[in-house]
Amino acid sequence: MVFHTIFTISLILVICLLTMLGRKIKVAYPILLVLAGLTLSFVPGVPRVEIEPELIFIIFLPPLLFEAASGASWKELWRWRRIIFSFAFPVVFVTACVVALITNAILPGFSIGLGFLLGGIVSPPDAVSAQAIMKFVKIPKRLSTILEGESLFNDASSLIIMRFALIAIGTGQFVWYHAVGGFLWMIVGGLLVGLAVAWVMIELHRYLPTDVNIDVVFTLIAPYIMYVVAEEVVASGVIAVVSGGLLLNNRSVLFQDSSSRLSASNVWHNFGFLLNGIVFLLIGLDLPEIVSGMDEGGVSLVTATGYGLLVTAVLILVRLACSYGALLVTMVMRNFIRVADPNYYGLRTPLILGWTGMRGVVSLAAALSIPLTVTGGMPFPERSMILYITFVVILVTLLLQGLTLPVIISHTRFPDFHDHLPVDTTEAIIRKGMADTSLRYLQANNQCKDVGSSRLLQNLVEHWERQLETDESMPLYASASHVYREVLEQQRLYLHRLNRENRNIDESIIRRFIHRIDLEEERLKHE
Repeated sequence: MVFHTIFTISLILVICLLTMLGRKIKVAYPILLVLAGLTLSFVPGVPRVEIEPELIFIIFLPPLLFEAASGASWKELWRWRRIIFSFAFPVVFVTACVVALITNAILPGFSIGLGFLLGGIVSPPDAVSAQAIMKFVKIPKRLSTILEGESLFNDASSLIIMRFALIAIGTGQFVWYHAVGGFLWMIVGGLLVGLAVAWVMIELHRYLPTDVNIDVVFTLIAPYIMYVVAEEVVASGVIAVVSGGLLLNNRSVLFQDSSSRLSASNVWHNFGFLLNGIVFLLIGLDLPEIVSGMDEGGVSLVTATGYGLLVTAVLILVRLACSYGALLVTMVMRNFIRVADPNYYGLRTPLILGWTGMRGVVSLAAALSIPLTVTGGMPFPERSMILYITFVVILVTLLLQGLTLPVIISHTRFPDFHDHLPVDTTEAIIRKGMADTSLRYLQANNQCKDVGSSRLLQNLVEHWERQLETDESMPLYASASHVYREVLEQQRLYLHRLNRENRNIDESIIRRFIHRIDLEEERLKHE
């Protein structure tokens, strides 16, 4: 017991050290963690790690999805919804089909059903890897939004394909209209469950006498409730967590105070970092367990590795083809419907989008969740082969694409897409709008007498009046009474409306201003 405790603490230290090393040498930490896990798996005396799929799906997946959804911009996701949903659903399905056909033709004993199962498992790229890599290079906002949005939903489509493939393999039959109906319910049901649970959480925040600690705990349990409830009604837990997380994040200004937002942000940042580090380290540590399954199956590692490399090549080529296909479809459809951006920017952007196809822990957990037996007690066919191929796909895509992607991006000259107003223009609009909102609130609520009795509030009014006359950036910091705190709340509400009404404003800038207001309000509370 003591040894395992020390081992666990050591793994956490390894995560921290390798993350710092990754920043130093500009290599994404998921790559270093997988390699470290592989290395540790060969060290004598290191405990043998066996990943429990239920642990990934129940303990790790909901909070990781929720954190990603909380950081996403609903406005940007809606703007690029067509290409996001194309990559999250049709592209995943096409990839699974191609993998099924190739493996059925080349791998001995692989039926179409097993091919679909493998294709569903390895189709979705991993979001964490791409986000970690893109921190070291500058990438256009639209590309990061598309990749972020795709990663929020592609796990759902992958797990849905896998679920129906398992049913077909177990029963020996596939009823297409049952599958279509089940697919639609999983999407719609997951969406309804996520939004319903999020609405309940918002109402609890509003009407219960909660404090900061309780508010943070509510945000921690929310993704688990969404996921479990959705899975219990045979809907998509992934869709439930993503939709609920987006709603809670979009409404946080309306039902949480500054203390709760700041505390929840800090907690989730650290919690998400630790969970991501653990799951990537576990990928490497699980190698002995995967290899032992291959030994029992009687297939040589060289042959299985060759199959894994073949499937990896298919995945890379299909994603690249789909990326350029999406560009072609956009060029055609702009003649018939309104698209997000009808302009043509060359072939470089689809290349980056197609090359960001690193696979991760969800694929490995999905492979591990394949049952040991089918109906009748017979061993599940080719389970060990599917598991090993999945491991090879994860390792090769992380190393090949993960290490080369920063180089490709750094040598790519992206055009100016003009998706948002320039930063200085946006900040000037925000400052003037906040100043105008503040003065209007004071006048409308007859707070002028409070201003006259406080020299500090007079200074603030003079500051806002000057802000309306100039673009000069002025600090927000000032001490004030309850009147000033009410004004800060009006400024937050103004920023919330501005973000919702103006699609040319970059939401990340608005969030930065809201964060400053929250910090200012916290400073006032401690004076």
